[in-house]
Amino acid sequence: MAERFKEQAVVIRQEEISYGIYSMWLKTDQIAAHAKAGQFISLYCQDGSRLLPRPISICQIDVEDSALRIVYRVVGKGTEEFSTLRTGRQIEIVGPLGNGFPRKEKKAFLIGGGIGIPPLLQLAKDLDCEKQMILGYQDEPFLQEEFRKLGKVYISTEDGSYGTEGNVLDAIAENGLTADIIYACGPTPMLRAIKQYAAENKMECWLSMEERMACGIGACLACVCKSREKDGHTNVHNKRICKEGPVFRAEEVEL
Repeated sequence: MAERFKEQAVVIRQEEISYGIYSMWLKTDQIAAHAKAGQFISLYCQDGSRLLPRPISICQIDVEDSALRIVYRVVGKGTEEFSTLRTGRQIEIVGPLGNGFPRKEKKAFLIGGGIGIPPLLQLAKDLDCEKQMILGYQDEPFLQEEFRKLGKVYISTEDGSYGTEGNVLDAIAENGLTADIIYACGPTPMLRAIKQYAAENKMECWLSMEERMACGIGACLACVCKSREKDGHTNVHNKRICKEGPVFRAEEVEL
């Protein structure tokens, strides 16, 4: 079993990088040293009425300074509380959790949709291969300049205000892009389309699935998804996204 730690992290800095999207750097004791691209941490609210932690994907890992970056959207009272934290404040976190992306030396697509884009930034830093980042937004882009430092970036927006009008697959088609492997993170409809695209083009494909989680460690079975094979824990065709995932080989899961 991979090591995980519960500790009091300290906010290094935080800023709003797009409307309702926040970037927070956290100083950790041990979590950063053990974290990998594609994993997540769970953050606890200080408000006692909100008992369950909030899972948030890791955006960047700074092993040298023992720091983690998360980029998240404010969607409820928990993340709203996190957005008020300033430099020097403490927050209880658990991690690293889940399984991250495998590193392959193949020409790669990194495909992100919405708040599924941040987990791909550390992966882009880690991969030693030719890579093309295809980032899909509803409207205003964020993090795109940081991705541009690591490779070619192609943007799609629903209204066409930036890049290709349409979705990430429209951006791939419009620009005539090719690759041998796909790493993707985003909403389920996007992942379903990417899984089909990968199968049609005989491409290796890894998907990071977004799902509401409760415990974050595989005990409560609140975040199961359908799988091709039986899960050894439940003996049914399910996988726990927080435990066996959030990253899966596309063929492993039903979307």
